[in-house]
Amino acid sequence: MLSIEQIRTETEAVRAALIRRAEDDDCLDEILAMDARRRVAITEGDELRSRRNQVSREIGQARSQGGAPSDDIIAQMRKVGGQIGALEDEVRDLDARMNDAMLALPNLPDISTPDGLDETCNQVLRHWGEPAALDFEALPHWDIAEQLGIIDFQRGVKLSGSRFYTLNGYGARLERAIISWMLDLHGGEHGYTEVALPILVRREIMEGSGNLPLFAENLYHDEEDDLWLIPTAEVPVTNLHRDEILSADELPLYYVAHTPCFRREKAAAGRDTRGIKRVHQFNKVEMYKFVEPDTSFDELEKLLGNAETVCQRLGLPYRILQLCAGDISFPSAKSYDIEVWAAGSQEWLEVSSCSNCTDFQARRSNIRYRPGVGERPRFVHTLNGSGLALPRVIIAILENYQQPDGSVVIPEALRPYTGFDRIPSS
Repeated sequence: MLSIEQIRTETEAVRAALIRRAEDDDCLDEILAMDARRRVAITEGDELRSRRNQVSREIGQARSQGGAPSDDIIAQMRKVGGQIGALEDEVRDLDARMNDAMLALPNLPDISTPDGLDETCNQVLRHWGEPAALDFEALPHWDIAEQLGIIDFQRGVKLSGSRFYTLNGYGARLERAIISWMLDLHGGEHGYTEVALPILVRREIMEGSGNLPLFAENLYHDEEDDLWLIPTAEVPVTNLHRDEILSADELPLYYVAHTPCFRREKAAAGRDTRGIKRVHQFNKVEMYKFVEPDTSFDELEKLLGNAETVCQRLGLPYRILQLCAGDISFPSAKSYDIEVWAAGSQEWLEVSSCSNCTDFQARRSNIRYRPGVGERPRFVHTLNGSGLALPRVIIAILENYQQPDGSVVIPEALRPYTGFDRIPSS
């Protein structure tokens, strides 16, 4: 969430930043108008309360001397009380309306985020590795999986509908191995604390991460209990320290979590729905950081490096994209995507998005830290990144490590976790 002070004092800068994001800036005028009326109402209420207090003191003094207030004074004070109540109601109404309007505003892109209105303006920063040189006709993962019997699309549809699937045998063991290996890598070498989290959360938790209110149609919701299935572990991790004031000594805090993720993917269509590239339920390992503001952009580079290490250890060729202002996520100020090459489908697949959300989520979730003894609390900065998303990692392994005989070789880093070095052809 942006601060009303920033909108009030840096209106044109905020307006320009929203335009960079291809967002409508008309809401700023509405917010500023409500803010101005709210401040007037608060001032008027304070003046009336001051007047009422003064009259009450005068009445008290008169009574102590045997006098009594006139009916006119009593009537005036009743009227003042009613005016104060009306102003308090107006302030509460304005607070609620302003909060709703502020929740709809995205974070502002950092100055280092390039201009551009959509994904066509994202910048490729660098490549790592060479695409697999296969001397046979490479198959897409859905054909490989069907031949190996490790992914069952038909039974997934039978159980839950379109864009669900089951993993069988070597496929299920491969996914479990990847999850365990990534958790151990991030929890060991990279210094993250592993957490196991609920996958159903309250409405305010979704609001804190920035998923509500704007993205409700892409989320699964239990209306009776008003609980929401998480689209990513970022949601509950963001709120682990909700309404807390941390000490500077506690920062930075690094967390890593594996959760299933649930997304309705209403906008997905065409070839993206083939196979397991874009599905309603998938597993993901998520990295998350709470840091001091002065270090957050350095921490973003480290976060990106942690995600890159996963790709490198798996031997998956990848490229790094810096997202333009019009393509960064709602809570992000600066983002990088990692895309791995898939030799069978001949495309780049996003497996991680690493973002610095600055103080945007911390304001929504009221997460602060105290820089020093006696100093005023400040909002922390939050960062998140996939470490990595499982379905597309599995796609890349199947397509890049496929063999002429139909088998698939397992990357060396995973073999201690899988217990096998190859998925044999049937």
